[in-house]
Parts: sequence; structure tokens; C-alpha cells
Amino acid sequence: MKYSMFESPLKVYGIFGFDKTKTVERVPVSMREKMGFTHLGGRTPGARLRFRTNSENLRITVKLEKHSPDMGMSMYACTSANVFVGTGSDTRFLGLVNPVSYEQTEFSKEFKKSSDIEDITILFPRNERVLDITVEIDDCGIIEEPTPYTHEKPMLFFGSSITEGGCCESVGNAYTSLVSKWLDSDYYNYGFSGFCKGQREFAELFSQMDLSLMVLDYDHNAPSAEFLKNTHEPFFKMMRKFKPTLPIVMMTAPNYEHMSEADERRAIIKATYDNAVKSGDNNVYFIDGKDFFGDTDREMCTVDGCHPNDLGFYRMAKVVYPVLKEILEK
Repeated sequence: MKYSMFESPLKVYGIFGFDKTKTVERVPVSMREKMGFTHLGGRTPGARLRFRTNSENLRITVKLEKHSPDMGMSMYACTSANVFVGTGSDTRFLGLVNPVSYEQTEFSKEFKKSSDIEDITILFPRNERVLDITVEIDDCGIIEEPTPYTHEKPMLFFGSSITEGGCCESVGNAYTSLVSKWLDSDYYNYGFSGFCKGQREFAELFSQMDLSLMVLDYDHNAPSAEFLKNTHEPFFKMMRKFKPTLPIVMMTAPNYEHMSEADERRAIIKATYDNAVKSGDNNVYFIDGKDFFGDTDREMCTVDGCHPNDLGFYRMAKVVYPVLKEILEK
């Protein structure tokens, strides 16, 4: 039996409005064209395909719109799908569905699992637009809707290429993926390489979403401290207008020592937080990115002095996780 990601009982998570539109995009075409970022808005990091099955054999096929090299990341992270079995912290890695060359836009992998009925989660590739993911199971197998997340209301991550997953070696190792797994929570990834700059259009889009919390993390994309100062607090206030009680976590960049104007940028973001607290806002949180990589072997946490590798993302996730856990368990 063969099922497309567009068919029940398979369910797609991490793409806002997918249930209604069946459109694989993070940002509507009209908004993308208006803002001038067609490709970034069309790809879907953070998207997941989930279901339950007792089939001992699985064949998973990924079909991409195109396949382009990324000079900063391998195809294992950019254009491959991660497959996991289980839920929450008990999730275990089953394998990778990956191309073998940049000429391939459709590729498959076969997997074996126990005959127990278990949840399967397939993480979409980060870089390319997915046209379809199909799942083939044993003829005698059962396939069902996935176990609901413990926290079904999605978290929202809004930030830079780091938020988007650059430059992990595998999409499951991005800090957004890790904290979602540990919290067993749905989420949206709205990280955009070089493009997320606190634009009003994003606040208007997010106003349509029913969210559990928001992580505001676009320090890196601001071209200067002055730009950050002119946009950070205004964007926060726009979100507050649309979402008066939404918990909002403000983060600074992780690679503190390699970033120009680092102290000034940190002070700007901290001022947004402090001003909110002074105004009586009890739903704001601040995470200092300077703490992300720890004190030992900090230089081992990025690929280029900017983007975290798997170690860097893991250390980020360990700092972010308890803050988000506190919010979700209130």
C-alpha cells in the first residue's frame, strides 16, 4: 500500500494552513512576491510528515522541485529527509532518505522496523521545496493518524539562517528540532537566511496563527546595530498588538565573540525585554546567546565562526529547552 503526504491518515506538521490549502510553502505566494523572497518562502524547514504503522517494511520516496548545491552544508542536511521512530524524548533515528548526486530530484530508501505499531516522523529537507513524499507499507500493514503531540499548539521560531538550521549536518540536529523532540511539541520554523528583519508583513502573518509561544531570534539578519534598534522593539510591539498575552522569548546571537557590535546588539535586545517588563508584561523572556556555547571548546561549536555545527546546536538546545519547558508547563 502506498500513500502520498497529501493523503489521510498521513499528517503534515510545520506548514501553516496545509490542511486547507495542501500547498507546500511557509509564506503565501502573494506575500513572497511582494517582499521579494520567492525561494526562501517556498522551502519548508521544520516541516514533518507523521503517521503510525505496524508495518515491518517501509519504503519512503522524496520528490523535490529541484536540487541545488549549498556551499555551506552537505546534501545530507539540505536535501535529505530524516526518518524517526517513536514520540518525544523516546524518538530514535531510523535513517536518512538521501540523493546520491545533485542530479537527483527523486530518491527512495527502504527501512525495517518491528511489528509494533509505532509513530513515524519524517523531517522535510531544509533547502528545497518538496513536491511529494510517499510512503509504502506492507500489504497487511496498518497505518493510522499519528499520536498527537503532548503540546499540540505550535511554537513559533522567527529568525535567521541559524534558526533555519544552518549549518547542522542533519536537519534533526537543528536546535529547533531538538527542543521540539524533547518537549514533544509541534512548531513552525520561520528562519530565513539573511531575510528575517522584523518586517511588519511577518507580524501580520503570525497574527493568524494559534501559537503556544514565540522565539524572536533575528539578531544576525540585522545588517547593523542601528537597524536592529530601529526594528526590534517595534516588531515586538506589533506582535503584542496582535497577540497581547503570547509568551515571547527574545534571544541574542550565539557567536558573541565573532560578531561586530556584539555588545551593542545584545543591549538593544535586552532593552526591548526590560522595557516590556517595566510596562507590566509578564509574558516575556530573555536568553543571552553569549551563554549558548559554554566556556569550554567554544571554538568547536561553529563551522565558520557564525553558523553552529551539530555540537553548537546541541548546546543551544540545552539552554533554550528549560525556558520553553517552563512556559509550556505553566
